[in-house]
Amino acid sequence: MQSTSELPSQGTFASDLVKKWTEIMQLDLADRNALVTGGSRGIGYAIAKELWLEGANVAICGRDEVALNEAVSQIQGKQSQNILALKADVTDETAICTLINQTLTAFGSLDILINNAGRAQPGNFETLTDEMWRKDIELKLFSMIRCSRAVIPHMRERGGGRIININAIHGKMPDPAFMATSTNRAACMAFTKALSPELASSNILVNTVNVGYVRTPQWENIRLHRSPNTPMDKFLQDLAKREVPLGRFGQPEEVAGIVAFLASKKASYITGASIDVSGGMGNYL
Repeated sequence: MQSTSELPSQGTFASDLVKKWTEIMQLDLADRNALVTGGSRGIGYAIAKELWLEGANVAICGRDEVALNEAVSQIQGKQSQNILALKADVTDETAICTLINQTLTAFGSLDILINNAGRAQPGNFETLTDEMWRKDIELKLFSMIRCSRAVIPHMRERGGGRIININAIHGKMPDPAFMATSTNRAACMAFTKALSPELASSNILVNTVNVGYVRTPQWENIRLHRSPNTPMDKFLQDLAKREVPLGRFGQPEEVAGIVAFLASKKASYITGASIDVSGGMGNYL
């Protein structure tokens, strides 16, 4: 039996416990290099910030250069850790190749791809034109296909990587009011599921995160489309009460947390998974 003098002091025990807990919670993304498409606002911004806070070097892309630079300034502050703003349209295959090359030039390698570019396209079947369908499928599905195709050779050379596709639960729970989103997000989920076994032998893990109602700037367009005379807060509150079991909209940071986990070593045995972040929405198994 240890003497009292041999027992750790209360302060030492507490310090060791905090250290151990910190080690458990650490996602260890230091020196990992990530690209987040659609990273200047909303969910993409929150993901980029979360990855950066976990130690990753992060490149974000979007079409609005001003918004990109503002996002970098807000995330980075006076820190020296790398975060890079790259203007790019991910519906343009040539622009994607340039984007990947710029990221590789800046960081030297690429370990994590977050395919986040996309927006909710409101409209039922009768109101959607061919042009609306084309733009939506280019932005959602083809941006994932092209960005993934561009990064895979570099991830193989690196010995592995992570591709995380941000989708919407409407891909599994179709909503006629979001006809294009429901159809194209289902295709994105199928793409993720089909790609994951193909890349598993290369240690490239491919997963999808399906968001429900999360408060982002795009909901202003939906409000204008559905109920232009209703104030935003009331519009979102009423919608959440009707459709979300938790009774509220999610925050982008609540999506970013699971994405950072999937990008980390702690998720090294997860591929082909489809994870909902939806406050309980989703009437399916």
